[in-house]
Amino acid sequence: MLIKEQPIKGIVKSLGLVFGDIGTSPIYTLGVIFLLLKPTQENIMGVLSLIVWTLTLLVSVEYAWLAMSLSKKGEGGTIVLKEILIPLLKSSRKVSFVTFLSYVGISLLIGDGVITPAISILSAVEGLVLVPAFKGTATEVLVVIAAFIAIVLFAVQKKGTEKVAQAFGPLMLLWFLVLTVSGIASMSKDVFVVKALNPYYAVEFLSGNGVAGFIVLSEVILCATGGEALYADMGHLGRRPIIRAWYFVYAALLINYLGQGAFILRHPEAKNILFEMVYHQAPLLYIPFLLLSITATVIASQAMISGIFSIVYQGIMTNVMPIFEVDYTSEEFRSQIYIGAVNWFLLGSVLFIIFLFRKSSNLAAAYGLAVTGTMSMTGIMMSWIFYLRKNIFYGIVALVVTVADLAFLLSNTYKITHGGYWSIVIATVPFLLIVLYTSGQRKLYNSLRPMPTDIFLDKFAMAYATMSRIKGTALFFAKYSDSINPYVIKTMFINDILYEDNIIVNIIRRDDPFGATGYIKTTLTEGLRVFEIQVGYMEVVDVEEILRENGIDEKAVFYGIEDIATRNVVWQMFSIIKKLTPRFVQFFKIPSEKLHGIINRVEM
Repeated sequence: MLIKEQPIKGIVKSLGLVFGDIGTSPIYTLGVIFLLLKPTQENIMGVLSLIVWTLTLLVSVEYAWLAMSLSKKGEGGTIVLKEILIPLLKSSRKVSFVTFLSYVGISLLIGDGVITPAISILSAVEGLVLVPAFKGTATEVLVVIAAFIAIVLFAVQKKGTEKVAQAFGPLMLLWFLVLTVSGIASMSKDVFVVKALNPYYAVEFLSGNGVAGFIVLSEVILCATGGEALYADMGHLGRRPIIRAWYFVYAALLINYLGQGAFILRHPEAKNILFEMVYHQAPLLYIPFLLLSITATVIASQAMISGIFSIVYQGIMTNVMPIFEVDYTSEEFRSQIYIGAVNWFLLGSVLFIIFLFRKSSNLAAAYGLAVTGTMSMTGIMMSWIFYLRKNIFYGIVALVVTVADLAFLLSNTYKITHGGYWSIVIATVPFLLIVLYTSGQRKLYNSLRPMPTDIFLDKFAMAYATMSRIKGTALFFAKYSDSINPYVIKTMFINDILYEDNIIVNIIRRDDPFGATGYIKTTLTEGLRVFEIQVGYMEVVDVEEILRENGIDEKAVFYGIEDIATRNVVWQMFSIIKKLTPRFVQFFKIPSEKLHGIINRVEM
């Protein structure tokens, strides 16, 4: 599905598209942790070891190894795990539970997607205060600058992630090289910090600090935020370039964190640790570094935004979310998309969070709950899949990782009262939307009064033999099964619209991401056929092209519009969603001059 390219080019694109979030975590992670802890040698070594093994377990093992081995034609994400797991289950209760888990995972990822740009951009902008000319800059000014950067970022999203990756990839490569060089320069003065690679220091820290050490885990997780983007963005560039890029990113992050640890040992009074470290190393290069860091945080936000676009698109194609208007931004990569409604919802939420928390240290106290929730959902579903597939080794490793995820999640619960509830509030919006839409769709289907197929065929044959017919071909977009949609009946038998050639177009969603096909499934009777189009749930399909390839040149296209009548407040909300969102014929870009919407009143 992806065009082959040079390995180096693929790695650089991955850096621009996938690794912005996790790549900018060194800006704030240690600074936040040592607001809680005294910078003693024992604490520094313990925290460094925790960071090393958090990156190893939760990113390298959970995502780069285990999760990315579970894909469908190169696609990853929470919905992919659900699509893999559900066919393995036999109990309807278990299917419902997995579906619920996937809804929670999607919602938490969106909640995380709001906080990521806010904390990344705020933390970088705060580096301005180390520049002598900006030393006394008020917090309000920094907040306005961060808000302006966020507005510009979201305003350019429509240009597409392909263009963004091409522009940002080389800059992220430079960013990671700078992190590496800076880390090595700092480590060279206190080489013994390399001992933090030994997990003994992490275990000793946790056992020696009890509950306080456990709470520190809630800040340590900041080093791994963005790890889920490796899996969620896999469909954009493929598994191999992302894995190769992660080797480089992993090394750069470890070196820089160890370098920051060495710097704290020498400067225990440091607060904005990364920026102060670079300022001490090369004052003349500080402003270029600051500008680079702000660019990197913009890229961090981009990585999460593009991941959310992918998740929402999967939700649309699997009938989990309402149909939003989607723009396809790349001719090369069919999964690169822009969803305007999602983009502006994220921007509004990000601006709200920036003005609410005002400082990255305040925001860090609320950050991590959604991240660890998403990781826990992933771990549970992965463990279940490996168990059902009888892959014992992978299953045991996945279980160990899931226990670690749940430990981090539990440690983050204390953040709920410190502003962490905002990530839950934000995640509740897509969760309620998903529940309302899926419940409404089921209720709507049950409220329709379709005609049994055998009765319909008898009526059609009689009408076709007696009625005057319109020349040409008419398409009716409807599911074809053991019953016929009421709008088809209304069109043909009540409105007396009958063409010489009538084709029921049945769009079937496949269980894999790609592989669109179209064919005449059957001729039901003279003048009536069924044409089936099978679509992958990440497919960008040109329905018109498929029809032409199969020799179909329609004169008119009919589709149903449900006019929902209800006194139930919940179904009234569902009706509003249906009215505000595009019809599926618009989603599939059917030419508007051929469309005829047939209104069918439905009592719910």
